[in-house]
Amino acid sequence: MQKKIANLRRDYQSRTLDITELSSDPFLQFKNWFDEALEIANETKGFEANAMTLCTATPDGQPSARIVLLKGFDENGFIFYSNYKSKKGQEIETNPNVALVFHWHDLERQIRIEGQAGRVEASLSDKYYNSRPRKSRLGAWASPQSQTIDNREILENNMQQLQADYGEEKPIPRPPHWGGYRVAPSMIEFWQGRSSRLHDRIVYQKDNEAWRIQRLAP
Repeated sequence: MQKKIANLRRDYQSRTLDITELSSDPFLQFKNWFDEALEIANETKGFEANAMTLCTATPDGQPSARIVLLKGFDENGFIFYSNYKSKKGQEIETNPNVALVFHWHDLERQIRIEGQAGRVEASLSDKYYNSRPRKSRLGAWASPQSQTIDNREILENNMQQLQADYGEEKPIPRPPHWGGYRVAPSMIEFWQGRSSRLHDRIVYQKDNEAWRIQRLAP
């Protein structure tokens, strides 16, 4: 089994990446790549283009990572939503330094982002929360995210009670412990797989308010 794993490899040959091909604006470059990934994802139904790994850490540097979904981005950063009392929420509260990774296997591409996370304005959290399916809104109340529970029936009972309380029409307010985070980047790296593991890596590094673009060795 170990030998089979060690022998797993793929030679990337589909695309190239050069600094001259990139936008001077990393957010515009992200949009270009994201739109392409979204188009392929919609065609193949093989992956979620907005799925990204979020890595947080405790104040003493113990990291943890999980997949979350990108729900918006602009020149100020990348937005996702979660329970503020979750493990990631607690870690962001004490150490706002985070990292994001997008991996689009079909495109042989990866984007790494490093920056600081902070809560988005309440009005934006309200707007997104109210756009979610009704059961998803109830789920934000039903689940004490990251807390130890004795069994799944606790979640199901919480959900049943909430459904009884709110019915099919009653407005469901956003929980005060649930909302959005925006990751304001200081670094964005675009990675394109290439043959013989000589991959293309182009990094945007924030220098005051400007972005410096450099090529990195793979």
